[in-house]
Order: sequence, then structure tokens, then C-alpha cells
Amino acid sequence: MRLLFIVLAVLTILTQYPLWWGKGGWLRVQELQRKVATQQETNDALVARNNALQAEVHDLKSGTDAIEERARGELGMIQEGEVYVQILAPHEHEPQVKTPKIPEKKGN
Repeated sequence: MRLLFIVLAVLTILTQYPLWWGKGGWLRVQELQRKVATQQETNDALVARNNALQAEVHDLKSGTDAIEERARGELGMIQEGEVYVQILAPHEHEPQVKTPKIPEKKGN
């Protein structure tokens, strides 16, 4: 009876070892599930970024509003006859702005 118990215990250990620590074991499956979850989060962020870029491309192709917004925001351009007003927070310093000289029109 004692020999039977030892044989069964050894067989149980031999069958359980690959299940837990083998190539396709439970621990490996959990590790792969964590990697899949991390990759899925990365993919979701990239999909959101791609959708935003696609919407921006569509706006740039379809109208002048997006181009005008970029010119104002990134290049600091204003339309003729507009006055630019910038409101600063109390802790912000006044920006140093160099106004380009506009050449006088000669001729007509």
C-alpha cells in the first residue's frame, strides 16, 4: 500500500510539472495574457492617434478652417485687420515678440 501511494504521488508530480512549469504551462499562459493586455492597450492608443490624424488630414483637405487654425496656432499669423490679444496668467511673464517690418508698397 505504501508503494502504491509513492507511485501515485510520483505520477501526480510528473503529470503536474508540465502543466505548471512546462513550455505551455499555466504560468506561461498568464505571462502571455499580461503581454497581450499590454499590447492591446498600446494598440488602442495607436488607433486613437491614427483616427485623430485621419480626421486632421480630412479637415486639411476639405476646408480652410483647419489651415487657418494651424496658421494661427503654430505660426502666430493673424488675418488682416485683426487685433491679437493674449491674456496671461498672473504667474506668466510677458513673451518677447519681434514684429517683422512690413515693407512699404512702392508704385501704384
